[in-house]
Amino acid sequence: MSRHPQDATATRMLADRTGTDPADWFLVFKARYGMEVVFRALAGTRGPGDVVTQVFTCSTAVDPILVAGLRPVYAEVSPATVAIDPDRLAVGPDTRAVVLQNTFGIVDSAGARRLRDAARSVGALLVEDSAHCVTRLARDADGSPVADVSFHSFGVEKMLPTRFGGAVWVSPALDPALRSAVVTALDALPVVGARLDLAARSFRTQVRVLNRLPGAAAGTVRDALTAVGAYEPAIAPVENRGGLAHPPQRPSPWITDRMVDALRSSGDVEARRADTVAEYVRGLSGVVEVPAGIGERAPLVRFPFFAPDAATADRLVRELTAAGFYVGKWYRPALFPGPDDPAVYGYTPGDPALATTEDLVARVVNLPTTVGVATARRVVEAVRSALGA
Repeated sequence: MSRHPQDATATRMLADRTGTDPADWFLVFKARYGMEVVFRALAGTRGPGDVVTQVFTCSTAVDPILVAGLRPVYAEVSPATVAIDPDRLAVGPDTRAVVLQNTFGIVDSAGARRLRDAARSVGALLVEDSAHCVTRLARDADGSPVADVSFHSFGVEKMLPTRFGGAVWVSPALDPALRSAVVTALDALPVVGARLDLAARSFRTQVRVLNRLPGAAAGTVRDALTAVGAYEPAIAPVENRGGLAHPPQRPSPWITDRMVDALRSSGDVEARRADTVAEYVRGLSGVVEVPAGIGERAPLVRFPFFAPDAATADRLVRELTAAGFYVGKWYRPALFPGPDDPAVYGYTPGDPALATTEDLVARVVNLPTTVGVATARRVVEAVRSALGA
């Protein structure tokens, strides 16, 4: 199946932003479905095996591995980047891929190269999850992308003010047989139907209405709308159980148009977020544990820091929220928002092999990066006051 004409502008813009070829970009309804396509092609081409990933993530980043018939294996993350720690990565003959997650938008190219080299040593892929930093890629020394495949999200609470859409970049240097399987599958995806398109168009209005309802009523109405397919949640109930809500599909023309509109202003969005991050770094470094990989400024989707302990993290979230700030706790609990049954994901809470990750999960707090410098200063003051700093 040939590509749809409305994809051309979006793929060209993605290529322009990344210094790549439009022919290597493919659009999907959500990034998780692009992941499913790639992992299915990987399993079909190279057989069942393991995908090394992390539990400091969302369940929807692991569901595609399970749906594709592969096995998630969890590695420790580095406190500096909250991505897989190259020094603690173990791969073997059953490893089919290693997932580099650019967590919160922290891109560590040097670490990415080491993960790539480890993956290649056993014939595995380096798969990049850039859901938090659309159009940003880990780079090799010559500026070329490090990953074999890279996934980008236009979803809820990501970098751009869109709610749906995703993109997949497939390296032209990927093994020809695997690349052919991946590209053929992505090109053959159907466009979402009228019901999903309507749910996407209605999403913002639905959220505004739901936010005005009392908590219990909002949950009941949301569940009812979800059950009949009128509301498309960021994470569907089945996506806490190891499944995905829909088969892989392309975005509708309306969703693609929203993606294009957002890409036109993405440089300004990144600059504003980077300014906000710089204010947080200036005000909070030395007060709380800030991941060193952030540097002085980076266009992060949220600004993470680690409180001294879990109780303090919980208190900070409560107090800052009560003060009117949109404070989050991605990714507490692990495999956020927490699987119905961790065993389905091959995860055992309390696993000593994941002690560093679980410690970070327990202590993480993250701050909004859409608020601007003036509000960021107020947030900093509130954090420092709450900690007596």
